[in-house]
Amino acid sequence: MAEPVLVTGGAGFIGSHCVLQLAQAGYEPVVVDNLHNAIAGPDGLPESLRRVQLLARRPIAFHELDVTDGAALQELFSKHRFSAVVHFAGLKAVGESVQQPLEYYRVNLTGTIRLLEAMKAHGVKNIVFSSSATVYGDPQYLPLDEKHPVGGCTNPYGKSKYFIEEMIRDVCKADKDWNAVLLRYFNPIGAHESGMIGEDPQGIPNNLMPYVAQVAVGRREFLSVFGNDYETIDGTGVRDYIHVVDLAQGHIAALKKLKENCGCKVYNLGTGTGYSVLQMVRAMEKASGREIKYKITGRREGDVASCYANPELAERELGWKAAFGLDKMCEDLWRWQLQNPTGFSKN
Repeated sequence: MAEPVLVTGGAGFIGSHCVLQLAQAGYEPVVVDNLHNAIAGPDGLPESLRRVQLLARRPIAFHELDVTDGAALQELFSKHRFSAVVHFAGLKAVGESVQQPLEYYRVNLTGTIRLLEAMKAHGVKNIVFSSSATVYGDPQYLPLDEKHPVGGCTNPYGKSKYFIEEMIRDVCKADKDWNAVLLRYFNPIGAHESGMIGEDPQGIPNNLMPYVAQVAVGRREFLSVFGNDYETIDGTGVRDYIHVVDLAQGHIAALKKLKENCGCKVYNLGTGTGYSVLQMVRAMEKASGREIKYKITGRREGDVASCYANPELAERELGWKAAFGLDKMCEDLWRWQLQNPTGFSKN
């Protein structure tokens, strides 16, 4: 019988790609999402999950639910016997977190506490957590491995991820039956190669590549590049970009790791290669065949100059490695954007 796995925030960009991979790998994903960053379809099912159902050729269980609602979570857990939880739900924009720190702490920390309480009450002791490379703060050395100090975060979003990692560590320490895999993402981009699901930011995109794609498709006039005076190859910020399908596969590997009664483990999910903002712009111009206009503006508070992974531990212990390169990431992103110029809303 297929294992029921709870996926919080499963209607979002990374969540929906993970739900598809879970379904295709033989799991039974059960999705909760409050639709903060997702478009609801006419029957209440998020449009992203309606398309996941078409791709997976099977129904996906969905509950509209906010993870900060403890009573609703307790009720959900009483109806399902989950083997594990994959926890994506949370606010995720670095710049916005600097402007709205209390909202980030309220949603991300309270939501996780309520989730862990429900898990504990119902004897579900396996969790994969969607963490972030922002927990490393300003890198002391590169590439970043899992031994790099954490906690010197440069923004409240990163701090919220760090605090949650610490909470989960303490839960695992207090009860040796708990198993957790904390996945520190670098920068997920791209889309499913069908072009049916992808990143659909509500409002102005906070991340680079959705913005670049919207400029390419004509939705936005130009890209603002935040700073060109960093100590990098061309003065613009350097990041490790990873294909979202590779990232989703990392979660399948993490669920298998939980089966080993692994305790609390931490892994970077990245490619190990850093690209600058202007290199990404050129790669997207190549994929789309269109000029992408940009203007240089001041640095954005909370940003670091360079950040890229050493992914060797995940390769060694999870048997996971990113399969897709930059061209594939940009080609799949462009296919999604071209087929869905206004995202999941009616074109």
